[in-house]
Amino acid sequence: MNSLKNQVTLVGNIGKDIEFKTFGDDKKLSQVSLATNEYYKNAKGELIQNTDWHNLKAWGIVADRMKDTLSKGDEVMIRGRLSYRNYEDAQGVKRYVTEILVSEFHRMRQAQAS
Repeated sequence: MNSLKNQVTLVGNIGKDIEFKTFGDDKKLSQVSLATNEYYKNAKGELIQNTDWHNLKAWGIVADRMKDTLSKGDEVMIRGRLSYRNYEDAQGVKRYVTEILVSEFHRMRQAQAS
């Protein structure tokens, strides 16, 4: 049952090209945004699309795989856990960040050329 705690699964589209960084000899990080869409009808019967953006981070081999296989627009299913952190910006204002630390992913479809 512990494996079900703090687990997130999302299906959406990659919003930009993967940002990939290396630290030292062995630490690798991929960062990207994921858009998920929800559709519903309003009181007038009009179809409304609501888009939420999620910050994704992956480390190590998962970061490598994301860099090598995903690009902007790809539909992907990700699984990971929520992570919360905060920091103080240059003006001294406390900022809060919510991220999903990706443990696995599966590309559903590639982006279509425009």
